[in-house]
Amino acid sequence: MALDPHLLDILACPDTHHAPLEYDAAGQTLTCTECGRVFEVRDDIPVLLLDEARPGSGPA
Repeated sequence: MALDPHLLDILACPDTHHAPLEYDAAGQTLTCTECGRVFEVRDDIPVLLLDEARPGSGPA
């Protein structure tokens, strides 16, 4: 099962800037368009915890 497109429209980075996220279905990740953090999607559930995010390389 894939993430619901309506959910993807409202998801945002949990950091203070609340930037939109880009979904990578193949990698099962969400990447912040502002800070570049990478959040995993586990069992079709986005894990939007800052402590569990991988640092990104800057804006996506």
